[in-house]
Amino acid sequence: MDNQAALFYVFSAVLLLAAFRVITARSTVHAALFLVLAFFSASCVWMLLQAEFLAITLVLVYVGAVMVLFLFVVMMLDINTDQFRQNFWQHLPLAGLIGAVIAVEMALVLMSGFRVSQAAPVDPRLAEYGNTRLLGIELYTHYLYPLQLAAVLLLVAMVAALALTLRKRKDVRAMDPGQQVRVKRADRVRMVSMAPEVDPPASSVGQGQGADPAVGAAPTSPSINAPKGAA
Repeated sequence: MDNQAALFYVFSAVLLLAAFRVITARSTVHAALFLVLAFFSASCVWMLLQAEFLAITLVLVYVGAVMVLFLFVVMMLDINTDQFRQNFWQHLPLAGLIGAVIAVEMALVLMSGFRVSQAAPVDPRLAEYGNTRLLGIELYTHYLYPLQLAAVLLLVAMVAALALTLRKRKDVRAMDPGQQVRVKRADRVRMVSMAPEVDPPASSVGQGQGADPAVGAAPTSPSINAPKGAA
């Protein structure tokens, strides 16, 4: 066993262990960190297979952007995972059986690609192009329509995710930027002219016909009846 084969088994074992810890970790933050470790291990395996472009893309896109964003979202949401982990061990045998069936199906489909003895000879002139250029030529010539179909599906998924987050909630107050831009001065300020109010003179209070006799009168204290026999 050479060094490349030993590194392949080491990175593969770390990848399997990290993938298993993603679904068994109690904390969602720890599960996200184990997923980052799984992505790093997969990129190392691709580096051993001389697929440098795919390895760098996996690290930059998934680990550098998607997983960091997912980790921050998980840390801010503070999701209660106790409710999701109810009856976990009861469903574990069925989940393991389904995973084994999927693994066998993928092995049957991909096993033909690992038969090196039956592979067609590679043109030596292709080594001058490089992996990135060969991958681009293969994608945009032989697999152009599947690539466009995958792009449309991702676009539909992104639009659907945005539409789900734009629901109107009654407990949240939001401002409409369009109405703020279209506002005018007349909508905010209104000038009103009012006649000045003239106070009546103080000497005329309580005089004249129909005047209320109670107006201007001094308050009187209630009379107190003295008891009989008092001096």
